[in-house]
Amino acid sequence: MRRGLLAVVAVGVLTAGISGCTNDAGGSAGGNRGAATVGVILPDTTSSPRWKTHDPRLLQRAFDEADVPVDIQNAFGDRARFEQIADEMIARGVKVLIIVSLDARSGAAVLAKAREAKVKTIDYDRLTLGGGADYHVGFDNVQAGVLQGQGLVDCLRGRKVVEPVVAELNGSPTDHNATLLKQGYDSVLQPLYDNATYVKGPDQDVPDWHNVEGGAIFEQMITQQPRINGVLAANDGLAGAVIGVLKERGLNGKVPVTGQDATVEGLRNILTGDQCMTVYQAIQPEAQAAAKLAIDLFRGWQPTPRSLGLGQGATLGQIKDPETGAYIGFLGLTPVLITKANIQTVINDSFVFASDLCAGELFKRLCLENGIR
Repeated sequence: MRRGLLAVVAVGVLTAGISGCTNDAGGSAGGNRGAATVGVILPDTTSSPRWKTHDPRLLQRAFDEADVPVDIQNAFGDRARFEQIADEMIARGVKVLIIVSLDARSGAAVLAKAREAKVKTIDYDRLTLGGGADYHVGFDNVQAGVLQGQGLVDCLRGRKVVEPVVAELNGSPTDHNATLLKQGYDSVLQPLYDNATYVKGPDQDVPDWHNVEGGAIFEQMITQQPRINGVLAANDGLAGAVIGVLKERGLNGKVPVTGQDATVEGLRNILTGDQCMTVYQAIQPEAQAAAKLAIDLFRGWQPTPRSLGLGQGATLGQIKDPETGAYIGFLGLTPVLITKANIQTVINDSFVFASDLCAGELFKRLCLENGIR
């Protein structure tokens, strides 16, 4: 799970936005089959709602605005399908390929084929270890993990829990982002374990971020260690699975649980008090950054801070692949800690709509009580 420390060399600041043409998250191939396009392969529709809703819509809009043709498809968690989509895109002559890897092996295989075909490549959101993409666009996931660790510490401190037993439910061992998150939250929690302020409880990865499996794993954790006082869950989906188990035992709202992704479910769990925090990684600027970078590459331009329209909230630099030691271009964005006090942030960004978050009598009341509009 633990790999070398991520190295980032900042060179500027970023924002971004622009791009153009074809299809949907479902994966039907786009138009312009004989023309050069930008290809986008998303991983699944289950590890996070973003891959089914936000990213396809935001990427499509950005490419459309720039009048650059794009083919957006989803692998639906199938590694063979992921590679097949890439083969078809490369055979059709895509000039730029954006991928969100399912794992390092299939991702690296796709990147190698693209490199052989002289296709420019972008790792989107997840760095493919050993893949050698031309660029990576994503968030500082170590910092996101730090926010999760600190969030849990704050919640336990607020409840005045003495020597809490903390369980860690980590993301997929094949996703480097999960490794970076763990690196971040362990940097906060390990010193507390070492000085006996906290007791380290069960610590386990969840294959493919699968929520049902995560729930089953946590069920085993709390059966073996009933005195768990806090749970570092790596994202909102896993947090929801943990909360489901806690509810069965009458412990929801009593055991602090962290999250990540600022999903509607996660935010609702924060409003009810069942989840203590989440991490917001604003998808819109991430999608815009990836699209703008792809557009520069599609047009044969050398991306620079100026050509990318850099603004506040991100950096243009390099990132070190801990697998190979090689540096690749990195457009990095900054995550934000979300608690009940600042949920309005994600509403203001139109990342989540108040009409969705506050639907139903319970959440309508909770939104009013917390000034969410």
